[in-house]
Amino acid sequence: MPEKIIGFSKLSREDKISWISSNFLNESSEFKKILNSYLNNDTEIQSLHNSFSENSISNFYLPYSVSPNFLINNKNYCIPLVTEESSVVAALSNSSKFWFERGGFKSNIINNLKNGQIHFMFKGKKKLLEKLINDNVLDLIKSTDEITKRMRARGGGIKKIKLIDKSSDLKDYLQLSVDFITVDSMGANFINSCLEKISKTFKELIIKSNYFKDSEKDIKIIMSILSNYTPDCLVEASVECNLDELGTIEGLPSREFASKFKSAFDIAQIDINRAVTHNKGIMNGIDAVLISTGNDFRAVEAGIHAYASSDGYYKSLSQCSIINDNFKISLKIPVSVGTVGGITDLHPMVKLSLQMLGNPTSLDLMKIICSVGLAQNFAAVKSLVSSGIQKGHMKMHLINLLIKNSANKTQIENSKEYFKDKEINNQSVIEFLNLKNLK
Repeated sequence: MPEKIIGFSKLSREDKISWISSNFLNESSEFKKILNSYLNNDTEIQSLHNSFSENSISNFYLPYSVSPNFLINNKNYCIPLVTEESSVVAALSNSSKFWFERGGFKSNIINNLKNGQIHFMFKGKKKLLEKLINDNVLDLIKSTDEITKRMRARGGGIKKIKLIDKSSDLKDYLQLSVDFITVDSMGANFINSCLEKISKTFKELIIKSNYFKDSEKDIKIIMSILSNYTPDCLVEASVECNLDELGTIEGLPSREFASKFKSAFDIAQIDINRAVTHNKGIMNGIDAVLISTGNDFRAVEAGIHAYASSDGYYKSLSQCSIINDNFKISLKIPVSVGTVGGITDLHPMVKLSLQMLGNPTSLDLMKIICSVGLAQNFAAVKSLVSSGIQKGHMKMHLINLLIKNSANKTQIENSKEYFKDKEINNQSVIEFLNLKNLK
């Protein structure tokens, strides 16, 4: 077992690689070779990538793909996607083309408030504390003027401060909840800076106030932090058409397909086993756009899954309805993203993605993300209720299995015809590669 190492972050890249190789990889020469092969030949770009993370020793590549024909609010987009799941891009491209011919996606912003809290312990009178806050709310906001100056000039800033009493859940625990609009930035650093400043001003107000006796002025600030749960930063998207406009899908008449499709959505509303996988399908598309545009997909994932549980149980994020022969699916999700600041100002591929999307505002990007999530949802459930998920998925996975088993170019080319009507799995691929006439 290797001894604990002190000062690892201060080692050179070469020394870091040498230490890892020596202690965990039996002095592997292949380790360094692979790491070096993934470095960017442009030293300036590599230096930029190194600055994104601590202890960087190489890059980790994922495919950068696109899905064309995305008609959103009557505007045609080509969507940048970063994902390693082979079937996602194909499914999205199929779905976007399908709905392009039926009017495309409609999307709108419901709200764009973000939130953070100052968490604290206080034993004094709650009513007096609430009065203190209400009487001094402008001073609390004003204390952040230096931080919020530029944001306010762009139309953002602090919108509301209120006291939330959580002492029935945890003794003496309260929150100062602060609502923000951060315009085109995701706003994490901005929100956290404001909260930390407000917490200091808040504590000073309590200590100096004549609302409380000295014995009641003891306040313990636990932490000041934004929340990735953003139920007031909401976007929705939908597609709809007449039942007959759906056409025959994988051999299923439109009305039979629609009935099965709606039943699949209804099941995801009441069964957690299905709901989790249903929503994971939505996130396949959403995460791919988030990564390509340099946004925090972990934060958005956490907020969206929490929203799926907001009624007290976990359920589907999307809805399906059939009313008067009108087939409609819709998706409503909380999405907190930015198009300026952070990595969006630094990463060349992120800049390229945003240019491809027409340099959208954060609100525009929310609409795009929601529409892509709904498109992925439609594609996945369409496959499930018709041909089955494995047919398309394994077809896309075939190339991975061939490469894994060291197929040559001729075999890869011949595999397309061979597997047209055959089951695809690792064993069937091995058997195919052993056929002498297909070498």
